[in-house]
Amino acid sequence: MRRVLILGGTAEARGLAGELAADPGLWVVSSLAGRVTNPRLPAGEVREGGFGGAAGLAAFLAEERIDVLVDATHPFAERMTASAAAASSATGVPLLVLRRPGWTEEPGDAWSRVGSLPAAADLLATGDWRRPTPRDEGRARVFLTTGRRSLALFASVPGVWLLARSVDPPEPPVPPNVHVLLDRGPYTVEGERALIREHRLDVLVTKDSGGPMTTAKLAAARQLGLPVIMVNRPPLPAGVRLADTVAAAVDWVHG
Repeated sequence: MRRVLILGGTAEARGLAGELAADPGLWVVSSLAGRVTNPRLPAGEVREGGFGGAAGLAAFLAEERIDVLVDATHPFAERMTASAAAASSATGVPLLVLRRPGWTEEPGDAWSRVGSLPAAADLLATGDWRRPTPRDEGRARVFLTTGRRSLALFASVPGVWLLARSVDPPEPPVPPNVHVLLDRGPYTVEGERALIREHRLDVLVTKDSGGPMTTAKLAAARQLGLPVIMVNRPPLPAGVRLADTVAAAVDWVHG
């Protein structure tokens, strides 16, 4: 029986676990970081909590006699992917990175791409993304969907009001210029459009996560002429094998 470890937490990871767990020739365990309250659990065995970096992951691979490692974490889980690459190199366990494709601009989009979250905050501060006529006398009303851990970075930008949407609440205290909206996708274009209008939002700041669950905000921004500050994905470690669909990952594991 081949032993497969999936570094999970995404819809693709759950889909992969469901496909592989149905194979009687595979023993599948999914590892969740434990950062989300009440996560959606995949099929097969589940392990929660970190490994303690690359060395800890390498030790787990050896102790559990793992044959195949699949990193299906979030496209912005840069540290985990680096640890997976290092652990694979140290142990010889083959590694596949499963990443859904990123988003691409469509006609009518007004995107400004940046290389990092700090670069997005810097661009927000300059005002270079602005409409010709701001809605609120120069005070930018920002739709922030970059995750609760980045909230402090954007809340410190002068002259902004933030509608920050996340699955779990941020650590208190919440700055006075921030309104937190707790919600989990998938979302609808109609709902996102109504949200933008209700809060009179001027700009969307988001990460290029890809996938259909949260793409509705981009369609709503396009329809309403809302500028978007898009944070590009971090680069993958050199030499890793990449799959962009669950089906391709299943074929690789079986092969």
